[in-house]
Amino acid sequence: MLVLFETSVGYAIFKVLNEKKLQEVDSLWKEFETPEKANKIVKLKHFEKFQDTAEALAAFTALMEGKINKQLKKVLKKIVKEAHEPLAVADAKLGGVIKEKLNLSCIHSPVVNELMRGIRSQMDGLIPGVEPREMSAMCLGLAHSLSRYRLKFSADKVDTMIVQAISLLDDLDKELNNYIMRCREWYGWHFPELGKIISDNLTYCKCLQKVGDRKNYASAKLSELLPEEVEAEVKAAAEISMGTEVSEEDICNILHLCTQVIEISEYRTQLYEYLQNRMMAIAPNVTVMVGELVGARLIAHAGSLLNLAKHAASTVQILGAEKALFRALKSRRDTPKYGLIYHASLVGQTSPKHKGKISRMLAAKTVLAIRYDAFGEDSSSAMGVENRAKLEARLRTLEDRGIRKISGTGKALAKAEKYEHKSEVKTYDPSGDSTLPTCSKKRKIEQVDKEDEVIEKKAKKAKVKIKVEEVVEVEEEGVQVVEEQETPVKKKKKKDKKKHIKEEPLSEEEPCTSTAVASPEKKKKKKKKRDNED
Repeated sequence: MLVLFETSVGYAIFKVLNEKKLQEVDSLWKEFETPEKANKIVKLKHFEKFQDTAEALAAFTALMEGKINKQLKKVLKKIVKEAHEPLAVADAKLGGVIKEKLNLSCIHSPVVNELMRGIRSQMDGLIPGVEPREMSAMCLGLAHSLSRYRLKFSADKVDTMIVQAISLLDDLDKELNNYIMRCREWYGWHFPELGKIISDNLTYCKCLQKVGDRKNYASAKLSELLPEEVEAEVKAAAEISMGTEVSEEDICNILHLCTQVIEISEYRTQLYEYLQNRMMAIAPNVTVMVGELVGARLIAHAGSLLNLAKHAASTVQILGAEKALFRALKSRRDTPKYGLIYHASLVGQTSPKHKGKISRMLAAKTVLAIRYDAFGEDSSSAMGVENRAKLEARLRTLEDRGIRKISGTGKALAKAEKYEHKSEVKTYDPSGDSTLPTCSKKRKIEQVDKEDEVIEKKAKKAKVKIKVEEVVEVEEEGVQVVEEQETPVKKKKKKDKKKHIKEEPLSEEEPCTSTAVASPEKKKKKKKKRDNED
């Protein structure tokens, strides 16, 4: 069996002398403890040395890509084919290419890896004619050349520049805000009205740099910086200003600060253009999907474009909102729906109730664009444009879903409801403090009067009925009349007690009924006595 061993100096092909010892994988390292023992196991058959570092670099780049170099191809045809023995290789991918192109049987197994490890440990003794110093120098030179080649090969794909540029852009924004705030406050002591008239910060600093003291505003020409109306307002305010007087030295320091603000603003615009160009070169599809700033912040947050490509869509969606996510998980509340991706233009133009859906769909399409930019060979932004068009169409369907279902005249009347956030504010209810009933048991005078009128009407009807019954019962049977008259009177008393009515009208009515009942009773008894006597 032959062994192909690659070094920084050249290709080496070894012949295995004792294949039986290769069967003991665990104890194979003992056979390579000394150069003498190693020479009993393997023997150098052929060594093809590289002429210079450039040749070594070309050979190793081909090996890393799984290809066969011309020099290696010649060696394999010359040595291995004549020997008609299997070839042991360290890389399985390289073995497959050799077998396909040269029709040589290749072996790759754990035994081969252990054998390679032993040869590497005794490389100085197994390869004669190569000094250790020369070997180390070639290793170092090849490592440097390979690193330079890799960087030079993907110069446009270096995303470190994007990370640094977006970080510097954020720092410049913070410094500009601090400088402008200090400039407005400082010059406000001298001319406070100017800050209210001119709202733009850069225009404010340019006016200060051109004029300086407020006394010079009357003769200064500011038509290049301000409209005519604003210029007239500034000159009028300068004449009646309430500011304090300052010295020339103070004005010089304020003007120097204004110069710094203008220079930093100009550099910021230049840096933003550089970031746009760099993003279009490295990640064109991501730039189309979410914009330059959001794409650059995503890359900076992940560390690199390759690291960002390894993230899932759900991770990219909430990237930048880690604190809110873990706080929500800890308190068992709703997790955030978006992070840095919230600042994308597609999410910004969506209504609040659809922001979560659009951010989820945008994150899914953005991940596809990131992976295409990171691993794809094509540098066009066609895929990003296509996916963005799909998202915009989906956004339109979401926004117009309610209106499209309506047809006819109702469609014209249908309008999208404006979102209004209604905060649930609970007010204190004082009714729970007291156990007493809230409504008083006393009835109103009007209710009592109405009830009295109803009772009087019922009493009059009862009187009429009683009189009619008395006449009939006197004529027919006296005993039954008395019983029938007593029962309605008792029922009447019970109803009156339940309704809590006054007893005055009833007291007047009761004696008349009792007298009416008593008189027929007496007459009846007298008749019975007369009949008995007869």
